[in-house]
Amino acid sequence: MNPIIRIAHPIPRSFVLAAGAVTGLALPVLIELGRFALSSNLYSHTVAMPLVVAWLVAMHPSAIPPGPRCVSGTILAGAGSLALAAWAWMSRSAYPASHDPLAWAAAAWVVALSAVAFWFLGFGWMRARAGTLVLLAFTIPFPEVLESALEAFLQRGSAEAADLLFAASGLPYLRDGQIFRLPSITMEIEQECSGIHSSVVLFITSIVAGQMFLPAGWRRWVLTLAVIPLALIRNGFRVLTLGVLCERIGPHMIDHWIHHRGGPVFFALSLVPFFAMLVLLARVGRPGVSTPPRAHTTDGKSALP
Repeated sequence: MNPIIRIAHPIPRSFVLAAGAVTGLALPVLIELGRFALSSNLYSHTVAMPLVVAWLVAMHPSAIPPGPRCVSGTILAGAGSLALAAWAWMSRSAYPASHDPLAWAAAAWVVALSAVAFWFLGFGWMRARAGTLVLLAFTIPFPEVLESALEAFLQRGSAEAADLLFAASGLPYLRDGQIFRLPSITMEIEQECSGIHSSVVLFITSIVAGQMFLPAGWRRWVLTLAVIPLALIRNGFRVLTLGVLCERIGPHMIDHWIHHRGGPVFFALSLVPFFAMLVLLARVGRPGVSTPPRAHTTDGKSALP
């Protein structure tokens, strides 16, 4: 029979009602956010993040019960939420073609929820669940400046990883920035090929896996930060694979499905070293099984307690 998972410290009903009221006020923004996410290749994960956070809180309860209200946190978060909402409203007319106003409005909702949590759950509870609650930030679309910066970083990093892999493979090539010239084809790593979506999903996966399987501390940080080089190596390996296919089979392989729709395959391959690292980190520092002490009877014989 499967054990029943019980919540050690139930969430107060008053918090649930207040969070529901805040969400109700933000419902037009959330509906717009859902439509935007479902039509986007990059932000399709955003609609699932509140459900993921709620599941983690329910299935992995904090050892710290809800405590006294944190007035200062409530005031700061409330003021920040109002400022973000005002900025989102003002920027809609200034940037009608940008998704930035929607990002600021979504951020206002997330910060408003944190204000409610500070009031009903307290600072200690919020600090204990910070690793879980940070996932709510992924409900917010990246502002366009940040999105472009992340894509540029992944583009340049992927080119460096591909350079190392091409050199290790022995395949003749010349590199000029993001351009790789092979004997039969010239390949360029464009910003659209940065793999930003799969990298963000892998980053989220690392946080969820750390919350579920690793104790709080440096091991969770190692797992999450390891996603960055892993994402770059994955993208570089994809470039190398295309280059080898074009050289060994023909330049027409650049139009193969592995180029245009092969992202999920390489994402699945990157999960192999990811889960290997997760298992290794879970075993590091695990205490060994000690032999139980023996109790001695009055006649000098030993017996297990």
